[in-house]
Amino acid sequence: MQRRVVASPRRSGTIVSVLTSGLTPETTETVETARQGRLVLAATPIGNVADASARLVDLLATADVVAAEDTRRLRRLASALGVEPVGRIVSCYEHNEQQRVPELLEVVRAGGTVVLVTDAGMPSVSDPGYRLVRGCIEAGLRVTAAPGPSAVLTALALSGLPSDRFAFEGFPPRRPGERARSFAALAADRRTLVFFESPHRTAATLAALATALGADRPAAVCRELTKTYEEIVRGSLGELQTWAEDQEVRGEVALVVAGAPDAPVADPADLVEEVLRRVEGGERMKVAAAEVARAHGVSSRSLYEEVLRARGGTA
Repeated sequence: MQRRVVASPRRSGTIVSVLTSGLTPETTETVETARQGRLVLAATPIGNVADASARLVDLLATADVVAAEDTRRLRRLASALGVEPVGRIVSCYEHNEQQRVPELLEVVRAGGTVVLVTDAGMPSVSDPGYRLVRGCIEAGLRVTAAPGPSAVLTALALSGLPSDRFAFEGFPPRRPGERARSFAALAADRRTLVFFESPHRTAATLAALATALGADRPAAVCRELTKTYEEIVRGSLGELQTWAEDQEVRGEVALVVAGAPDAPVADPADLVEEVLRRVEGGERMKVAAAEVARAHGVSSRSLYEEVLRARGGTA
């Protein structure tokens, strides 16, 4: 599908549009709307340039300012899409985003359009953007989005794991101790978990996940999504750890891990006995009841009352 970009002068009041077969007038935006001033979070391809939307092309062609995580990558993307940005291109990455916010807010406040793009996918999703969005919201300025490719959702969909409830955890901590504690806190989470990871840390992260969540927990490694060498490897965490250790993992990596299985329903009498054993071992009854209840997902108050009845009403 070929695109021809038509960027009409803003003062003419005519429609700025992307002439693409199949598009309707409802997909275009008027210059009057653009003059209100806005920040647009624009998703970029996560690999395959053909995934770029017609709206992204239009925004790059007409924005007053394009704030890019990497200006060189942005220029390469624009060239591949056959579009020449008419506005200023400025950098906006992790270490200078806070300093850029006042400058970009002034553009929006004056009625201009600022388009924020990152290297791949949706801005603010483990990428720069949060500070700028918060700045616009606090200043009462318009924030909108041109949605598109997302590595998180693509990996989730391709993993074959439950997607009705999930949590995106971003990049795990790099230090082994912090990483182990982070994964231990997620061990009982029943939602499907999605992580980003660098290729050279993938094996170590899978090993830490297997230790914390269990080597038999289902998971998937999603590598180079939408690119020429896309690869989805599915299996248990133990199997994926072995796979990663036996080769040199390359490219962008997303890890998807199944949530914790539903805990079996415990017999109330067994829970009472467990609390009583802990009390005999020296624990306070309330503390023991609370910890046993938390471990089995039941009401601590109800369990405490059951234990009291079993002891004839004495604490």
